[in-house]
Amino acid sequence: MTECTHDCSTCQVDCASRKPESLREPANALSHVKKVIAVMSGKGGVGKSLVTGLMATLSARNGKKTAILDADITGPSIPKMFGVRDKAMGCEDGIIPAESRTGVKMMSVNLLLENDTDPVVWRGSLISGTVKQFWTDVIWGDVDYMFVDMPPGTGDVPLTVFQSLPVDGIIIVTSPQELVGMIVEKAMNMAKMMNIPVLGIVENMSWIACPDCGRKIYPFGESRTADVALAYGLPVLAQIPLDPTLARACDTGVIELFNEDWMNPVMDRIEALGE
Repeated sequence: MTECTHDCSTCQVDCASRKPESLREPANALSHVKKVIAVMSGKGGVGKSLVTGLMATLSARNGKKTAILDADITGPSIPKMFGVRDKAMGCEDGIIPAESRTGVKMMSVNLLLENDTDPVVWRGSLISGTVKQFWTDVIWGDVDYMFVDMPPGTGDVPLTVFQSLPVDGIIIVTSPQELVGMIVEKAMNMAKMMNIPVLGIVENMSWIACPDCGRKIYPFGESRTADVALAYGLPVLAQIPLDPTLARACDTGVIELFNEDWMNPVMDRIEALGE
């Protein structure tokens, strides 16, 4: 039976004294990432990739060196959203990430597959290992803000990200339905367990603008997100409407051309981390 060596950097025993930071993986020697922001939710289909793409677009527009680590291995969508079709390349120092038109660096499993529609039929350990390699093997270079697009839920990959990467904060994405309380609570509880601050909530699919009069229509009823956020002491940083123009921009790979001010408070909150 293996005994604890009391040196967490070499010990393989998963004991109570093991600290989360002892599980951190070193970044590639040529990577210098200042801030890592995880985008997560307690369930799927709420728009984590959309929020990640919008934040990265705004960050790059503000003159920041920006990167996206697409940790949603079985459902990657970041490259398509940015219109990136070139595959990632490798060299003796590691993997060279792809770049968007505005210089957003990104790594996604679709940049390694022969065809974008090839399914990733992998077990959890292989998926988690791939996410780690996106951090340890990719030559990110100088990055001010790295956004990690997480898969839904609180399983293997979120745990791997929170234990292996130096995550500075979490943005929780939700929708206006009644499930919002449970979604936020799951994400909040995991963040608390990992001792990572939640920066705030972004509500997606909040409203629709009437094409005739511009009045806001709430297809899912009045939002409860503000009440839930208040209960947990979190700010609602942004409310994104159902906008066919935005959907079209994502589908055609030109999200970087989309220009609305919905996400400005989110970036203000993230940039405050460095102050």
